[in-house]
Amino acid sequence: MEKNHSTLDDLDFAVLSCLQKDGRMSFTEIAEQLNVSVGTARTRLNRLIEEGIISIVGRVNPDKVGFRAYAHVAVYVRPATLKEHVAQEISTRPEVSFLASTSGDYDLEVDVMCQTNNDLVEFINEISTIEGVYQTKTTLYFKVYKYAQPDLNLLK
Repeated sequence: MEKNHSTLDDLDFAVLSCLQKDGRMSFTEIAEQLNVSVGTARTRLNRLIEEGIISIVGRVNPDKVGFRAYAHVAVYVRPATLKEHVAQEISTRPEVSFLASTSGDYDLEVDVMCQTNNDLVEFINEISTIEGVYQTKTTLYFKVYKYAQPDLNLLK
């Protein structure tokens, strides 16, 4: 059963906020910041992980590790009945950092990170061969000013 934000209480959001600031924060530090016991902090965090609400990962700065070609790709699918197939195929590509079905002019929105512009061209050429991909439109990101997780305070 999938949980939604209404099943989370203020303490859950506080734990999540702590980890958004520092994903390596210890149970002791979380407990001290939130004025709860270490056991409570541990229990809450473990439940959040088990329910798939949070996963602890190392987030890298793409530019600092060598990704020099970062782009938004709009994908047009024809016929529309192939959208799910196309999305599944594109989602398997390691260059893809974001993929969503959209309304409006195009069908799928894809953000990709490639090492070089040549790698980006190769990626575009390869997804263009997927059955159902009618057209792509690529916008290069010259400079990323903000790359962040959602602000949990917006849910309050």
